[in-house]
Amino acid sequence: MLNQNYSQSVLIDTQQLEWESSPASHVWRKKLEREASESGKATSLVRYDEGAAFSTHTHPAGEEIFVIKGTFSDESGDYPAGSYLRNPAKSRHAPYSETGCELFVKLCYFSPGDTRSVRLNTNIAGWQQGMTSAQKVLPLHQFDEEITQLVELDKGASWHPVIPENGFEALVLSGELSEQDIKIPAMSWLRRPTGDDPRFTVSKGPVKILLKTGHLPTRG
Repeated sequence: MLNQNYSQSVLIDTQQLEWESSPASHVWRKKLEREASESGKATSLVRYDEGAAFSTHTHPAGEEIFVIKGTFSDESGDYPAGSYLRNPAKSRHAPYSETGCELFVKLCYFSPGDTRSVRLNTNIAGWQQGMTSAQKVLPLHQFDEEITQLVELDKGASWHPVIPENGFEALVLSGELSEQDIKIPAMSWLRRPTGDDPRFTVSKGPVKILLKTGHLPTRG
């Protein structure tokens, strides 16, 4: 198990992690949290080399993908950087990348009953005004208490997110946040438990964040 205590805060600068091999040739990953070696809940960064492919496989409890770089493909289409995908439980595909790509991937976090497949290109989707003039949001998915969205914050903005029941998770896609004396650069992954009270400042901006709330198990 890796970072499976959901009652603890986690902060990882993923740029400091080494890429590790995966079961598929020329597909690499950085493990952020993992329930078991090759099964159960997992959060990872995944890199496909040019021309790399996975054989056809099933996701027993769903797969969530955000394309960070390059173009990711499967039988349903080609998805450039900025694409957000959800493959529900028991879906099957044979993913590949002709050009190479980097992904943020979560496995086995789908709630029972969340069966909607999602294919969203955030480059052409409409942003909405956030809670302040320095914040914009782009909703990606919502089911029960789980909310997934992109958040963009202007340089110098303060951000005081409310941590709901079942926690908070964020991947900083660009820019840099600060929390007191702690710098949180681009490609940092952070997770906070219910009851935490973070207060961030945008030290290098604008900042773009992939944000998920209300989806973490309640067990420690």
